[in-house]
Amino acid sequence: MGQFGSGNSGNDGSLESMLNFLKRVKPDCELLCICSDPKVVEQQYRVRAVSISGVVLRRGWFKGFNRFLLNLPRRVLVFCSLISQLNDVDVLIIPGTGILDDFQEHPFGWPFVVFRWCIATRLRKARVAFVSIGAGPVSRRVSRWFMRAAANTAGYRSFRDEFSREYVKNMGVNVSRDGKVPDIAFSLPAPQPASRPRGLRLVVGVGLMHYRGWAKDLADADDLYERYISKMAGFVEWLTDEGHDVRLLTGDRADLRAVADLSAHLAATRPLLATGRITSGEGGTLHGIMRDIALTDIVIVSRYHNAVCALKLGRPIISLGYAQKNVDLLADFEQHKYALHIETFDVQLLAVHFREICVNLVSISETILSRGEDVNLRLAEQERAFLEWIDAVPIHRRKPSKPEVLSPIR
Repeated sequence: MGQFGSGNSGNDGSLESMLNFLKRVKPDCELLCICSDPKVVEQQYRVRAVSISGVVLRRGWFKGFNRFLLNLPRRVLVFCSLISQLNDVDVLIIPGTGILDDFQEHPFGWPFVVFRWCIATRLRKARVAFVSIGAGPVSRRVSRWFMRAAANTAGYRSFRDEFSREYVKNMGVNVSRDGKVPDIAFSLPAPQPASRPRGLRLVVGVGLMHYRGWAKDLADADDLYERYISKMAGFVEWLTDEGHDVRLLTGDRADLRAVADLSAHLAATRPLLATGRITSGEGGTLHGIMRDIALTDIVIVSRYHNAVCALKLGRPIISLGYAQKNVDLLADFEQHKYALHIETFDVQLLAVHFREICVNLVSISETILSRGEDVNLRLAEQERAFLEWIDAVPIHRRKPSKPEVLSPIR
């Protein structure tokens, strides 16, 4: 279950990583994906999928009755539909992503969705696993209650960084047996090395994000976004003035808006800027993003999984992140000094970091690739441990007439 098929390449890449693992170690299992857009997931990954929202009743009389009782009837019916859809499910798996945070969410949005699916799974006497997940921050008390209750349903938990593990611990969950394991998207295959002529110009990947603050419906969201686009446009101008080419990267369908807005800003402020010096990547999936990054020498990104792709390919990176997860990710590769915040970064400091990386390009890349070997080893260790946990399903949960059902989630 998860926000798969919604246009976020990191979420979909996490799903793909888990599907690859399950198909390799459990080729006879039946897979069910509970997701945002079942049609997209079924078409792209060839697995059966159902909506994360449960049933939606549209009859007029029910809508009036539901409003009169403050939405309680609909919530009860949806919960009953979840229990029904979990029939014959043995294990509910949440693979990676920042599942336990409330970025751009209200309490009765994603936090409540995670809570009710986990509770419904346990009522079905099935097991829950959170695998290499991210957590926190969670800004609202009700959201924290939902997240804590969901985390407590899990028989298996691992976290992709120490901040996430400590955050869940501070919410009141016993994490003493929970490991710290890198993001599972690192297990996706890398593309073939790109063949491109080496000229005098560096190609710089610049990741753009439709960033409007952490909280949903933030009062100054427009101002935050406009300042961000203005600073990114200024940095792109500086890069081209320095003689470098720029490749614009995205990580979510919504980020195409940022690409359009930055392009419009440049057209207005620098109409004579050679358009051929700035190109847009294909994006869409983590595979597409990795192919884009393979054509670059250095990347500046905000999306967490764009950073994962860059580090996997050994590319020097500057992060303009909006949460601690980017800082911890870069720290795992000894690059934490290049982690800045998307709301407060200074363009001049960004330029200083960029020049420093240019001087040490080869050594930084070697360090990143070396740390990547450790990431692969830790992911392999988790696969062995997680498979043992899956195989420990009690005998009475196994159905001799049909294969074991495993449900991937966000």
